[in-house]
Amino acid sequence: MRALNTAATGMLAQQLNVEVISNNIANMNTTAFKRQRAEFQDLLYQTIERQGASSSAAGTIVPTGVQIGLGVKAGSVYRITDQGNLAQTGNKFDVAISGKGYFRIQLPSGEDAYTRAGNFAVNGDGQLATEDGYTVSPGITLPQDATDVIINQQGQVQALTPGNPAPTVVGQLDIVTFFNEGGLDPQGDNLFLESAASGPANAGTPGSPGFGTIVQGFIETSNVNAVQEITALIAAQRAYEMNSKVITASDEMLSTSANLRR
Repeated sequence: MRALNTAATGMLAQQLNVEVISNNIANMNTTAFKRQRAEFQDLLYQTIERQGASSSAAGTIVPTGVQIGLGVKAGSVYRITDQGNLAQTGNKFDVAISGKGYFRIQLPSGEDAYTRAGNFAVNGDGQLATEDGYTVSPGITLPQDATDVIINQQGQVQALTPGNPAPTVVGQLDIVTFFNEGGLDPQGDNLFLESAASGPANAGTPGSPGFGTIVQGFIETSNVNAVQEITALIAAQRAYEMNSKVITASDEMLSTSANLRR
């Protein structure tokens, strides 16, 4: 009975759906997290009678035919890169991107990674770094005697030092964009790597055409909507239950046919 296997594929699909939803909910408070959505495709169809075939010597044509679907499969898990809200923190090293773009981060291996999470700090060498100590590229070193740090919308980093009333420019934050942000390869720790699907990184100055601006003292929050996720979770749970009912019904039908007596 095809229904047993078809319903089983439906249960597996909804299990994946719940796993994606649970990850979204778990990261509701993760800085700059981008929610994901599971997308599905129908499986091949088994043709019993093909539409368009001739049904008689008079040339009549079968209008619809008979095709039985064999279930569902996961097509992709798509990352939705909508802008999250900006939350004020008051920390002068926290920066958010308003608009398109990613910060470039240098990994210990020398490879570049990318992130929207701008909750930065200063390491022991005075360089701007992530929570894990990875340097923000290009490396920006702050003076040891700096009394204040100003980062303007164009990403220019300025420091105030004693005896100097005018701020001194100590570096420039660059951001990068990608043709397909959803194609970036997630590495955890709010970091992504460039991939063949994302296209090459396109670097530019914040505020330039096609690039977002920098907002100091703010971080970007997760774009997960709790109400949407709970609604999707309930729908996935109900779909899973309905597929299990199909298996139960199919099993009962097989049991009935097996118990037939002449």
